[in-house]
Amino acid sequence: MKYHLITGGCGFVGRNFVKRLYSTTQDTLLVIDDLSVGTHPTQWLDPSIARHKEGNVEYFGDGKRIIFINEDIRSILNGLVEREDYLSEHFALDIDHFTDVFHFAAIVGGRATIDGDPMKVALDLAIDALFFRWICLHKPSRVLYPSSSAAYPVDLQTESDAIALSESDIDFKKMGQPDMTYGWTKLTGEYLASIAASHYGVSVTCIRPFSGYGEDQDLSYPVPAIARRAALLENPFEVWGSGKQGRDFVHIEDVMDCTLLAMDHIKDGRAINIGSGQLTSFLDLIEVFTSFAGYTPEIKPLLDKPVGVHSRYANMDYVHESLGWKPKLSLEQGMKRVFDVATSKVFKSN
Repeated sequence: MKYHLITGGCGFVGRNFVKRLYSTTQDTLLVIDDLSVGTHPTQWLDPSIARHKEGNVEYFGDGKRIIFINEDIRSILNGLVEREDYLSEHFALDIDHFTDVFHFAAIVGGRATIDGDPMKVALDLAIDALFFRWICLHKPSRVLYPSSSAAYPVDLQTESDAIALSESDIDFKKMGQPDMTYGWTKLTGEYLASIAASHYGVSVTCIRPFSGYGEDQDLSYPVPAIARRAALLENPFEVWGSGKQGRDFVHIEDVMDCTLLAMDHIKDGRAINIGSGQLTSFLDLIEVFTSFAGYTPEIKPLLDKPVGVHSRYANMDYVHESLGWKPKLSLEQGMKRVFDVATSKVFKSN
């Protein structure tokens, strides 16, 4: 039997991977999350999936294939580093090896958190240091480390000098300034991943997702927030900054497809972009959603709000050429899914 570990498995990206792996494999998934940001599995798993609790462990699904522990990942990793039998001693789990490890545990919360509380975000350094120490001791068969497009130098993302960001634009021998402490933590994680692969023989894949979104994303992120406001027919329609700043939006289903493909081919800690390669301004995004809603609002810029870099989008040439991957969902297709869910929620609340 194969066991996979998903840290931060109740956050937006983590829970989507849990659902994907549960539906496409017969493997057992250990999900660890302290629910500081994520939501309990009962909120996002199919209600028909059986559930029961034994002590401090919750089990879901046929054959107890989803195991959930509500704990701070740092305490779990400390225990695993100190004792090989930690899971057995503390949780009565007979798991001596993980096949795949997906490391989604991190401090998240959108632009307001990145700009508003950078030292809180820096706590990711402690999480990642423990994580890489453990994988170098345990040596899972494969490890995923999610970096971020925030790791790219900000001077390549200005209004006058924005370019499609290529993997080679990050060079550890000639570093640029990344986006706040969040970007620095992800750069550090990528460097540790390369060390884990080259010095300790761990199979590690790094990804740099751009602006991932999906139907069940938290309202602290712009896509679901804008979709909900369009569903409510907000007018005037508020936008942070001028709205001319742009991002590369990629649906979570495409993120998962590309990630799993990359894990089959990349073992040495290299990082790849995951994006659409398309730059979309927030004004354009508002127009997409309000067109779904059937109206044209007045735009109200909020110039005192944090906006981050001006333009961030991916050059996807390397991924297209080396992996043969392209996103399945267009911007309009993906955003329509989000809008339909937002509309349904607004209708139910009324």
